[in-house]
Amino acid sequence: MSMDKVTISGFADEISQSFDEQLQVVTDLGMKYICIRSAEGKGIADYTPQEMEETLLPRMKKARVGVSSLGSAIGKIPLDDQEAFETQVAQLENLCQLCKVLECRYIRVFSFYPPKGEDPNTCGEQVLEKLKVLIQIAEKNDVILIHENEKGIFGDTGDRCKYVMDTLGGPHFKAAFDFANFVQCGEDPEKCWDQLQAHIAYIHVKDAVPNAVLNVPAGTGDGKIPQLLRRAIREEGYTGFLTLEPHLAMFNFFGAKPKVEGDKPKPPMENNPFFQKLKEEMAQPGRPKNGAEAYAIQYNALQDILGKI
Repeated sequence: MSMDKVTISGFADEISQSFDEQLQVVTDLGMKYICIRSAEGKGIADYTPQEMEETLLPRMKKARVGVSSLGSAIGKIPLDDQEAFETQVAQLENLCQLCKVLECRYIRVFSFYPPKGEDPNTCGEQVLEKLKVLIQIAEKNDVILIHENEKGIFGDTGDRCKYVMDTLGGPHFKAAFDFANFVQCGEDPEKCWDQLQAHIAYIHVKDAVPNAVLNVPAGTGDGKIPQLLRRAIREEGYTGFLTLEPHLAMFNFFGAKPKVEGDKPKPPMENNPFFQKLKEEMAQPGRPKNGAEAYAIQYNALQDILGKI
C-alpha cells in the first residue's frame, strides 16, 4: 500500500517523559509526526504557548517532526463536577492557542464519566450540553475536537458514541476511533465502525484481548485492525492519521507529581489487585522491557498490516 494515503503518528510519551528521547525514537523509526499528551513531566494542557515556543517547539523543528494531535484529558472528568468542567473550559482555550503554535488542528476529548450508580443512558442530554460548550470553543478557534471512545466515559459503546456524533458531529467535532477501547467494553469493533464511519477523522492504533490490563501488538488481538484498516483505506478512502498508542508496557503519563500538603497517603501498590495483574502480564514471555521497545513493536506491527493492504 502506498504510504502517501495515510500518515503514522503516535503518543510519544509512551516512550519516555524525556522529550529528546521521544523525538529520537520516533525519528529513528522514520516517523514525521507525534501526538503530544505529556512531556518532561507535564501534561499538554499545562504548557503555555510561550513555554511551547521556547521549550518543545525548537526541538521538534530541529528533528523535523510535526504534531498530529494534542492528547488532552478534556472531558475525562465526572459529568457532575462543574468546577472541574470550568477548569477544563479554560484549559481548552489554552490548548487551542497551542494548536496555533504547533500548526495542529486536532484535540482529543472525551464525553465525561457518568455519576456512579447511574445508568449512563440517562445522562445523554447533560453530556450533550457540556460538549456543546467545548465545540463552540473549537469553532471559534477553528480546531477540530476528536472524541475518543474510552472505557467508563459516556461514549464508551458504539450506540452512545453514535448518539453523540449523530447529534453533534460536524466540521469541528469528529470521532477518533480506538479499536482496543471498544474491545475492552465488550463491543464488536466492526459493528462500531459501521455505526461511526461517517464521523471518523482519526484512528488510534491499539489492540486488545478481553480481561487483560496491557494491550497486545496491533493485529494480534480482537480489534479487527487489519480488516478495518483495509476497509477504511481501500474502500472508504481514509487518508488521515494512524496514531500509535501501544499500551504494551508500563509507562509514566505525566512524570513524577509533586506532593501537595494535605494529600492522603495512597495504599501500597503491592496490595492493589490491578497492580498485581499488571505485574503478572509484564512478566509474560515476549513483553517489551521499556517504552521504546514497545513503541518499535507497535510501529512494526502496523507497518506489517499496511504492507498487506
